Amino acid sequence: MKFKKIYIEITNACNFNCSFCYPSKRAKRALTVEEFRFICEKIKPFTAYIYLHVMGEPLLHPQLEEILRIANQQGFQVNITTNGSLVSKQQGVLQKYPPRQINVSLHDLEENIPPESLPEFIRGTLQFAHSVADTTYINLRLWNRVDDTLSEFNQRCLSLLAKELDLDMSVFSKENFLKGIHLRKHIYLQSAARFDWPDTEATPSETDAKTCYALKDHIAILSDGTIVPCCIDADAHLRLGNIFTDDLREVLHTKKALLIKEGFANKVAIENFCRVCGFR
Repeated sequence: MKFKKIYIEITNACNFNCSFCYPSKRAKRALTVEEFRFICEKIKPFTAYIYLHVMGEPLLHPQLEEILRIANQQGFQVNITTNGSLVSKQQGVLQKYPPRQINVSLHDLEENIPPESLPEFIRGTLQFAHSVADTTYINLRLWNRVDDTLSEFNQRCLSLLAKELDLDMSVFSKENFLKGIHLRKHIYLQSAARFDWPDTEATPSETDAKTCYALKDHIAILSDGTIVPCCIDADAHLRLGNIFTDDLREVLHTKKALLIKEGFANKVAIENFCRVCGFR
């Protein structure tokens, strides 16, 4: 069994506090270097791509350079999702061991930095993007659309991007914004609707046909080693096993894992957690 990607949560700690983020109850921890190396060795037969994110801010990891060095040695293509607050601090490491792709979330700035600091933040983010674009794809993300209209915050971000990149605002037309914009070589702007995390208190849908990439396209490994079917399961509601104690191939062939996967193949959500998830 091969996956397009496997998510590895190298830390679930974060330096931002976002209202839209999942209120995980798990204890904060970071993978040790030895644990990360162990995980890489265990998942190598299953994928060539790893995403260093589920919850938390991966650039906060105290041994990020060692983490990226091991991933590089193991031949993995690395993808990172970050709030962008530490990209300048970690620039040297990210140039020494270039990830394949870095996704920088801009939408979380609205709640975490003063409005007067936004121009400096956007400028610094673009300077970083230019410095690594020869080796790394950069996706700037505004994943906060409530509808197809542009919020005041998004309008300001687009104006700042236009100013810093010397672009005409027509580039950021509503049509372009909704489908994504190529800003510079290997630098992109993406937008998406704000995602609502599964509400485990909600009444599960009995009629919605659902399919999902969980266990087909990817799995996720949380910072304590817990294996879950997807990157949305931030509190391990669908725990399948633990990478430190269980054989991954056996975990993927447990009755629970097979029922979830087969259910989605037939457009049926087997687990209640999946039935209240808004992701399709």
